[in-house]
Amino acid sequence: MGKKPRRPRRAFTPEFKAEIVEVCRRGDRSIVQVARDFDLTETAVREWVRQADLDAGTRSDGVTSDEREELARLRRENRRLREDVDILKRATAFFAKETR
Repeated sequence: MGKKPRRPRRAFTPEFKAEIVEVCRRGDRSIVQVARDFDLTETAVREWVRQADLDAGTRSDGVTSDEREELARLRRENRRLREDVDILKRATAFFAKETR
């Protein structure tokens, strides 16, 4: 019994994800059935529904999309500031050595 070949990674628009979540919330089909009908992985559909619940405030066991974006922005800014400080430290050491 061989393994299934891996499916290439696909990207979906936020609108498509919202539509899939809405289909799941209607309740006439299970998440498994929605995933099969739209040729998606069950894990992806469950994650989209979970994230939509977090964003809507019906769950509180994770990070909302806005918080995730802010966290990514702050991490980028922090990395840039650390690089700036490192450059300034090296410049200070260089000029201190030159003035002696």
